[in-house]
Amino acid sequence: MHTRTVHTAASAAAVALVASLALPSTAAAAGPPALDIPVRRFDLDNGLVVLLHEDHTLPQVTVNLSYQVGSKDEAPGRTGFAHLFEHLMFMGTQRVPRGAFDAWMEAEGAWNNAWTSEDRTDYYEVGPSHVLPLFLWLEADRMAALGAEIDQVKLDLQRDVVRNERRQTSENTPYGLVELELPKLLYPPGHPYHHPVIGSHEDLQAASVADVRSFFARFYVPNNASLVIAGDFDPVAAEAMVRQHFAGIPRGADPHAGRAPVAPPAPAHVRDIVKVTDRVDQPRVHFAYQTPAHFQADDAALSLLGTVLSTGKGSRLHAALVYADEVAQDVAAAQWSGVLGSRFVIQATAREGVSAEALQAKMDAVLSKLLKDGVTADETERARNGVQMAFVSGLQGLGDRAGLLNQYMAEVGRPDFVAADLARYTALTPDDVSRAARTWLAPERRGVLWVLPAPEAPEPPATPAAPAAQEKP
Repeated sequence: MHTRTVHTAASAAAVALVASLALPSTAAAAGPPALDIPVRRFDLDNGLVVLLHEDHTLPQVTVNLSYQVGSKDEAPGRTGFAHLFEHLMFMGTQRVPRGAFDAWMEAEGAWNNAWTSEDRTDYYEVGPSHVLPLFLWLEADRMAALGAEIDQVKLDLQRDVVRNERRQTSENTPYGLVELELPKLLYPPGHPYHHPVIGSHEDLQAASVADVRSFFARFYVPNNASLVIAGDFDPVAAEAMVRQHFAGIPRGADPHAGRAPVAPPAPAHVRDIVKVTDRVDQPRVHFAYQTPAHFQADDAALSLLGTVLSTGKGSRLHAALVYADEVAQDVAAAQWSGVLGSRFVIQATAREGVSAEALQAKMDAVLSKLLKDGVTADETERARNGVQMAFVSGLQGLGDRAGLLNQYMAEVGRPDFVAADLARYTALTPDDVSRAARTWLAPERRGVLWVLPAPEAPEPPATPAAPAAQEKP
């Protein structure tokens, strides 16, 4: 599913801004250089958006092809399809036999991966500059041909892979059930985010070849995708290759036409505490809230609030629950941003001997004080500085920049959004963060999930020993 890539090359803009952050305050007052990811856009007649970002620091190139399809686009009874395609897309075509996609790429020193979310699916390749023609040809081939060539053998193979992944990552991983339970807790049936990205065993098992081909034909079309080429390449040659390989792929119908509008963030539809048991040693308590969508008002303020609450030893939850009261062994708080809405999640894992009830009471005390008094100027500044440094550091990787360009294109409709994105955080005041907390983290808006240790199975009754055999006299 989600994969994070580590890179070493840094763009000139990122290096300049990182350097500016370390300047004395008198020099910094003049303002850092404008943050920018240079990009050129052109569109094909079939609707494919193409973004070119040159960086000749190293002789490498990355291709990122993003489809605007995720678990939110799946029909009831057919969940898990977007993630299933993350696997099916590597099953081959007539021109690229099964296994050749990876083998041909690895033979040139390149590699690839993909990830799926509620909102989008990204496929990406990274390698030496000379492999760009192969990258583009492979991506165009599977966009054009893979759907019609899915058969029962391919479906059965990858369906089993996905079901095993669900068992490994969710069902048999400590606290892994949370990602299966939180969507149901926060969103009512019928909401696009009600089911987890990985889907259910029942829906995956019920999928037919016709179902899967239909899903591909609807969503994996050029007018539902954007393509980023980033790194060391000749832009004239790259544009010619894109037109050669992709221009002949037919436009599809608008896959999102007629979509019903999604209601604004609402309180969790389940009011009672949801309790699940898992093979864990200690209870874990989660507070979850529906919050504004990515890039909407208060999204950035809530992201900053997550840092105030749980990043560093001096953060509110760490200071109170881990160090002062010693009721938690770990804590976390974060805004998980999505296109149709976001979720703010606070969690704490109890120390040995601490009950879920006692842990929740301490969490409530921290949040009550936060909502009453607000955040301080010092907390806001520390959080803002940390977010700013993490943001800029995240631009150093070529693949990360390519992914960000596709995200901006998909979610705000323009790739040149990086400076405006960072400004969402640097402009925040303590009042902004405090108001967002009071608006969205009110107790009546939350859902509560407890993960409790499963009771130990009782020992089977001992089988009475057979009487010893008596020797005959």
